[in-house]
Amino acid sequence: MAKSKNHTAHNQNKKAHRNGITKVKTNRHKSMKGVDPKFRRNARFAALGTQKAVAEARKAKA
Repeated sequence: MAKSKNHTAHNQNKKAHRNGITKVKTNRHKSMKGVDPKFRRNARFAALGTQKAVAEARKAKA
């Protein structure tokens, strides 16, 4: 009895390109899910401080 074929890549490349091979969509802001809680808390306070500083700078400029 002859051996049976185990694998072939025939036509797979054409099938993949029919709808186009696309890059993975990336988000503007990465999720903080699963990040160290201490770091997340500090990042939140740092962002608030930055917002306040920017608001004061705009107020002073105007």
